Amino acid sequence: MYAEALNKLIEELKRMPGIGPKSAQRLAFYMLSSSEKQVEDLVNAIAQAKGKMKFCSICFNMTDVEPCKICSDESRENTLCVVADPKDLIAIERSREFKGKYHVLGGVISPLDGIGPESLRIKELLTRIEKEKFSEIILALSPTAEGEATIIYLTKLFRPLGIKFSRVAYGLPIGADMDYADEATLSKAIEGRRAI
Repeated sequence: MYAEALNKLIEELKRMPGIGPKSAQRLAFYMLSSSEKQVEDLVNAIAQAKGKMKFCSICFNMTDVEPCKICSDESRENTLCVVADPKDLIAIERSREFKGKYHVLGGVISPLDGIGPESLRIKELLTRIEKEKFSEIILALSPTAEGEATIIYLTKLFRPLGIKFSRVAYGLPIGADMDYADEATLSKAIEGRRAI
């Protein structure tokens, strides 16, 4: 249907997360209708990000400076938030509610995908907890079967350390109608209720 070069571009774009066939096609046609300068700027931005971005040696967030800006910020609280991926860290930072530090595991335990505890940055997490003496550890992992398995595993590791730890609450999103929520979300919302 398409010329070979266009088809190849669409196929490469479809490999990106969240990009389906229609979005890939739309992006491909946008790129082809863009000026040479716009395309060159995009290619350079991708190459520059790929070449400069690395993992922070302390928290394992993506950064272009060592250590990352969060780890080097001495005004941050002595609380540690454990997340699966850098995108989760960014989501929490956008809330402007958490003022502590982070640790990025690099995923969650998923035996079906061949990801066990040894594949994650759990050893580095334990070393960091012993070294930095955090006042609290918050587990901020998605409420999936894999996220829950990781929370259970980490909870067993943390209990003997005598450190206060918690997990993020789950429930209804702000502005949502209750009749649209699924049973699991409603169950978590009732379970995580608090006094007013």
